[in-house]
Amino acid sequence: MKWKGLLCAACLLAGVSGIQAAPESDYQHQALTKDMLPVFYPALKQQMTYPMSWLSGHFRNFDQWRHEARKQLRQALLTPDSHVDFQPEVLDTIDRGSYVGYQLAFNLTDESRVSALMLVPKTKGRHAAAILLHDHGAKFDIGKEKMIKPWGDEQKLASAQAWSDKFFTGRFVGDEMAKLGYVVIAVDALGWGDRGPMAYEKQQALASNFFNLGRSLAGNMAYEDMRAFDFLASRPEVDPERVAIVGFSMGSYRAWQLAALRPQAAATVADSWMGTYEGLMTPGNNVLRGQSAYYMMHPGLPQLMDFPDIAGIAAPKPMLVFNGGQDKLFPHAAVEQAYQKLHQIWRSQHAENHLVTKVWPKLGHVFYKAQQLEAFDWLKQWVHPELVQQQVSSEH
Repeated sequence: MKWKGLLCAACLLAGVSGIQAAPESDYQHQALTKDMLPVFYPALKQQMTYPMSWLSGHFRNFDQWRHEARKQLRQALLTPDSHVDFQPEVLDTIDRGSYVGYQLAFNLTDESRVSALMLVPKTKGRHAAAILLHDHGAKFDIGKEKMIKPWGDEQKLASAQAWSDKFFTGRFVGDEMAKLGYVVIAVDALGWGDRGPMAYEKQQALASNFFNLGRSLAGNMAYEDMRAFDFLASRPEVDPERVAIVGFSMGSYRAWQLAALRPQAAATVADSWMGTYEGLMTPGNNVLRGQSAYYMMHPGLPQLMDFPDIAGIAAPKPMLVFNGGQDKLFPHAAVEQAYQKLHQIWRSQHAENHLVTKVWPKLGHVFYKAQQLEAFDWLKQWVHPELVQQQVSSEH
């Protein structure tokens, strides 16, 4: 009788307050999807209106927008400026015919002194140059060695050659560019090569520890790329007005991000990483898995700008963006949506001839020889005009 009285009282209160019992089927028992998205994620995606996008219509002056957007991007890195001198040191050299390979050590930031691989043509004077940004690939034993052929370590050489065979038609992008007369440099991102050891399942812990330290893993990588660019541009062998950015896969993301952060870059080649948040944040996509995604995740930034909006901060500087039509990581619709946004931005500055976007229908997540040759041919008009002159002379 006592419990019955309590239940009646509860019913009376519910009736007075207007609360009515709902059928059990109306309650939301499942709070997360199998991709670890909250079930209300579609509502959150609708709130991603990108108010800092040049395409939002909120801005009239492109220069002012670009200044403010770059400032917002820089702040999102959660990384203060470094002031330590680079203090480079040559650790080893190798003669490769028309160019020389250097293994260097230098102060990348106030906290990190790193090793790097640099190739320098033997010709005199200041050269066009390129910073080479390596991929992720869940392969951590090599980083810079994915872009420049290593020496002095047979195990790393074998690993790098196998990677090159799989993704680059057996070629090393850095060595191919050095043969063309470029100074090139490659540095390990944190977790790769000499800056490991990293394991796939440990990335999330590393990212959370950066957050615990008031920093960001993605921001750390982005800022280190900025410093590596500055180091290359400071070299006596390099013409600072002709420094390009070249990246593959995660390195492609790093490439157009660096172009946005460093307006001094002369031109950018980005292969196999471009899409929109709308198109990539879909069930089953890599960006929803955590782990590797943390290298490209700046807290709060998606509320301000889409991926192509960030790349668009580099406009109207020359940029080439490739994607593979068979690349399962980047759905065709997401790529095309991003390309449309990019062209809108460059077109608004009457510089659409400075932007090249291309989907290679039969290729996947690769940077094969044909793509490299097309990219190098495009790049030389912006940073290596003497190659254009040599070609014209040879044709006549």
